Amino acid sequence: MAKTAKKVTKKRVVVVEPVGEAHVNATFNNIIITLTNKNGQAISWSSAGKMGFKGSKKNTPYAASQAAADCGKVAYDLGLRKVEVFVKGPGAGRESAIRTLQTTGIEVTTIKDITPLPHNGCRPSKRRRV
Repeated sequence: MAKTAKKVTKKRVVVVEPVGEAHVNATFNNIIITLTNKNGQAISWSSAGKMGFKGSKKNTPYAASQAAADCGKVAYDLGLRKVEVFVKGPGAGRESAIRTLQTTGIEVTTIKDITPLPHNGCRPSKRRRV
């Protein structure tokens, strides 16, 4: 029998500065919030699915606020104080996630929408019949 060697990887130490970035990815099915430092290394992250929401409840403003509160609390304890927010996607909990980040004590300096928009790229799928 062949032996499988496990590769030992050292856990990367993330430098937490007082200023960082918040990336809010709001899709139709879930919302993922990641707080990073200026280099893009993740300090903390959370999602509606991680908070225990399932199915259509994941795409609600309440689920987004719960995920943002969880993520913001961890980052605030590590020393993050100000963030630039980058919002991506058409989901429901975009504004409530940003509002909840502010209530955890993290100051929001700017909000940028980086939702990708096609310049008439792919042909759309056929019309839905319900």
